[in-house]
Amino acid sequence: MGNTDVVGASALSLAAAIRERALSPVEVLDACLERVDSLNGQVNAVVWRDDDEARRKARDAADAVLRVDPADLPAFHGVPIPIKDLTPVAGWPVTYGSWGAPAGRSDESALVVDAFKRAGFVLASRTNTPEFGPITVAENDRYGLTRNPWNRDLTPGGSSGGAGAAVASGMFPLAHANDGGGSIRIPASCCGLVGLKVSRGRVPAHYNSWEGGSVEGVVTRDVADTAAVLDAISGFDRGQWYNAPPPVRPYSIEVGVDPGSLRIGLIETSPFGLPMAIDCLDAVRGVGTALEKLGHQVSIVEFEVPDDFLASFMSVVNSGLADYQEIDWDRTEPHIRRARSAAAAIDSLTYVDAVHRLQRFTRSMVARWGGEFDLLVSPTMTITPPKSGEILAEVHANDGSGPSLKVFQMAALTAGFNMTGQPAISLPTHMTAGGVPVGVQVVAGPWDEALLIRIASQIEQALPWSDRTPPV
Repeated sequence: MGNTDVVGASALSLAAAIRERALSPVEVLDACLERVDSLNGQVNAVVWRDDDEARRKARDAADAVLRVDPADLPAFHGVPIPIKDLTPVAGWPVTYGSWGAPAGRSDESALVVDAFKRAGFVLASRTNTPEFGPITVAENDRYGLTRNPWNRDLTPGGSSGGAGAAVASGMFPLAHANDGGGSIRIPASCCGLVGLKVSRGRVPAHYNSWEGGSVEGVVTRDVADTAAVLDAISGFDRGQWYNAPPPVRPYSIEVGVDPGSLRIGLIETSPFGLPMAIDCLDAVRGVGTALEKLGHQVSIVEFEVPDDFLASFMSVVNSGLADYQEIDWDRTEPHIRRARSAAAAIDSLTYVDAVHRLQRFTRSMVARWGGEFDLLVSPTMTITPPKSGEILAEVHANDGSGPSLKVFQMAALTAGFNMTGQPAISLPTHMTAGGVPVGVQVVAGPWDEALLIRIASQIEQALPWSDRTPPV
């Protein structure tokens, strides 16, 4: 394996090459940074770098390969990973995509960052995000628009759109991402990647952002990397208020395991009466046909959302602005200032009532798993990727009377499962005639990432995507 083989390789294969001394961590990092130098001007995925520090860490990792038994190295030893610009890293600046961000560098890292370090990753650069993360594109006034490597006129989605564009363009084998309403699954769909949103409480965090609906993870090129990263970043945390039940065995073992014959509920209509793009329908029907051929029982089901869900959900989303400290709110974008005002106008009793409504919705929703069906399959989005810049302009012009239509269309099928806390994964099973990826979402019952990984790897074998490469 040589330097030129780094681009497009999985994180697990790079880690194996490093352990076998076929590649050094320095070679892998240099190949990734060269790719950033070559392509970032086209897609604007990476917004901050400290190459000197990253190379020091890569050299340390290379030294460890010479000193340590390969069996004792962590799973992703020496593999580079970028961190989303919403997530603190000790010693790094974090701007949240905002001109109003605090000056200086963070004193401590998010727990997921500490987990990445324990897993052997070399932290390398930051990826773009919308300001404070509440919209479905990686667009902001500070860093500008991130573009889709498959078609630079289109968005890569968001809020982890910088992460998605970085992986899809081959800058990195995978990237850190997080998801509060679809922010891992949406860019995975737009960029032709695998994106898992884990269960509430599965990956430790300092506190429950968005009532635990916002969770940490990655975007990857294949299911095996996703499963192995989940093994590395999940686990019991005695200091955390809520913990997901532990798995029976490591998630990596579930890759390729026969899931058995399952009852699959298939969604062909979107909630709230939104129209469904024909490519999104084609994508989910294609997966439905493949699942039937694999021996599963597939039936059409409806996905209904109560009228008060949206208002309750937005109360929780807007309250998430409390996550950010030392902000100059006068320098933030118009939609953020409106959201903060809306959050401040909600009294504590109204907020608690909104949370209770979401909990009641969860109870009725999760009862369908194990009752009507074992897994739910839907398009990840109701539309194909919008044009770059379109959504930022729309949310800035919005008068606050309701959510942005395109944000709504992109998140209508994902956000509900953040509030129910269920695991869900987007898989890149479909391409439009114009060569743009379209993802399909698979949702499991509470805590059942293991079944989700089994079915995802089965779909990956039936409808492979590894040979697809964006034109960028």
